[in-house]
Amino acid sequence: MDTKKLRQKILDLAIHGKLVPQNPNDEPASVLLERIRAEKERLVKEGKIKKSKTSKTSDTPHYENIPDGWCVTNIGELLINRDGERKPVSSAIRSKQENKIFDYYGAAGVIDKVDAYIFDERLLLIGEDGANLLSRSKDNAFFAEGKYWVNNHAHVLDATDKFILDYVAIVINAMKLDDYVTGSAQPKLSQDNLNKIPIYLPPLKEQKRILVEINRLFDLIYKLELGKADLATIVKQAKTKILDLAIHGKLVPQDPSDEPASELLKRINPKAELTCDKGLYGKVPDGWTTINISQISELLSGRDLTNIDCNDNEEGIPYLIGASNIVNNQLNITRWTNKPQVISSKGDILISCKGTIGEIILNNIGDIHIARQFMAIRSNKDCIITEYFLYYLFSMVHNIKENARGVIPGISREDILTKCIPLPPLAEQNRIVAKIEELFSSLDNIQKALEV
Repeated sequence: MDTKKLRQKILDLAIHGKLVPQNPNDEPASVLLERIRAEKERLVKEGKIKKSKTSKTSDTPHYENIPDGWCVTNIGELLINRDGERKPVSSAIRSKQENKIFDYYGAAGVIDKVDAYIFDERLLLIGEDGANLLSRSKDNAFFAEGKYWVNNHAHVLDATDKFILDYVAIVINAMKLDDYVTGSAQPKLSQDNLNKIPIYLPPLKEQKRILVEINRLFDLIYKLELGKADLATIVKQAKTKILDLAIHGKLVPQDPSDEPASELLKRINPKAELTCDKGLYGKVPDGWTTINISQISELLSGRDLTNIDCNDNEEGIPYLIGASNIVNNQLNITRWTNKPQVISSKGDILISCKGTIGEIILNNIGDIHIARQFMAIRSNKDCIITEYFLYYLFSMVHNIKENARGVIPGISREDILTKCIPLPPLAEQNRIVAKIEELFSSLDNIQKALEV
């Protein structure tokens, strides 16, 4: 679920009169607008505000139909511009100030602290320049409260009824400002163009209902985002726990009729050394054994190629350079070579061993040349299932990373080959893999359901 788009959709519905129902008993917005005009004229006569520049509302259509009780105006007519009170303070001056306790606002929010303030009330700020006017990575309209200073990169807006500021903020943050912004290298929203921005004004009571509904929905979205974050953590922790149970013989029951792992190993290789330091595993279940990885696998260390021996036009076999070739648990091939020297085969387990340590993935595409940033583990499939081996390594990623050494972190062949792996009977390995895949699939489905 794209919660940013969801928020934008809610704002869009709000300013088109589709978020809350209209109430025919509400005082029409036209009456509200006449009251605002009269109040602004009074303030002008009393010398408290300057007369607003007359601005024609943009001809750009924003609505097909205006809901009953709404009217069309613009920011210049509706609000009070207080840009004349703002004042920039250079960075050189700010750096010398000692008692910097007041927020210093720029085009997209607070950018510093200063030792004095201009405003001491809640006012609406709208960015005057900067890339954010077009990209909308942050809200273009935002509120400043308390005691603060505003520089000349943000418009300062007031209203005869400050509640109207909240609705105007919704409008500005819901709409694209491209038609009112000039310049591309340095986008700018001039005061004249700001005044032209149309406001399709609902009755004041409807504005309040809209704001209440937006706050309710945004709160739900915020909780959903927290839930998604929590769920992602829970899913990750659950997978880790499943792997831990698996390699300790606690994920599926043992079957006494299974051929013990030690007997299987002796039958395959009578010279195999079946003793190793059990380390993290302690006593293993009946039928299991512990054995060094060197006894059940072959490890290939990668080798770098020169630039003249590789290409980017898909000639030869893939060439894995480093952990950057693993994207979203998939191999992302960007280089190829006709002169391979160390070839990983399909079914090998690949592990990054230099730079970014511990990225693990199954080679499921075929012959690949690996650089020295990779090792390839080729298991003896007669005694260990590749998928079980893979899940074991996943469970040991943290331990593998801890072994990294050097200015450019790296692990050695011995760091892998001397590890002691708990080995269940072959039949139990199959049951373990099946259970892990079943549980992982359920967890993935739960997470995907919230991302739709």
